[in-house]
Amino acid sequence: MAYPNTNKFKGLINRRFFQNLLPIPAENELELGSIAPEIQIYDIRNDKQVKLSDYRGVKPVILDFTRIFTEQQYCPFCYPHIKQINERYDEFVDRGIELLMISSTDAQQSKTVVRDLGLKMPFLSDPSCARFRRYHVGQALGAPLPAQFAIDIDGRIIFKHLFSFLHHNAEIDKLLASTNKI
Repeated sequence: MAYPNTNKFKGLINRRFFQNLLPIPAENELELGSIAPEIQIYDIRNDKQVKLSDYRGVKPVILDFTRIFTEQQYCPFCYPHIKQINERYDEFVDRGIELLMISSTDAQQSKTVVRDLGLKMPFLSDPSCARFRRYHVGQALGAPLPAQFAIDIDGRIIFKHLFSFLHHNAEIDKLLASTNKI
């Protein structure tokens, strides 16, 4: 008797899963115009630490919090968003915007995601989910919820999109349009 391949579920049930199991809705606590909370986090793709305040006075930033369960288990709402962002990443670069994608996958899982999807943008690994919590994006069923924030050159939040069942992720064109204010 052949059993289904359970390898793709490897790493799904872990401490992070149980910490994010109970639903917590995304909160609108971070006000537009307020200074974005500082984050310091490891960029898997470029093999370096990234600090949000390093961009202040240099260039605006899009923080794109995405929902990935493991390197082989993507949120069905986020996978198309990740692919579209990756395909259109050069549009952000051409406008002088840094796009930082943040996932709760661990370093090894994140390396696999970067490789398998051929990601061009910085891919930040937050397995503790501390940055997701700092931005009040919410959680459900084992992972933080997706959200997007546009931060101007002065470090102020000028656009935010929090997960809802009607609008899972901000549309790429809305993210690009939000940067017109910058």
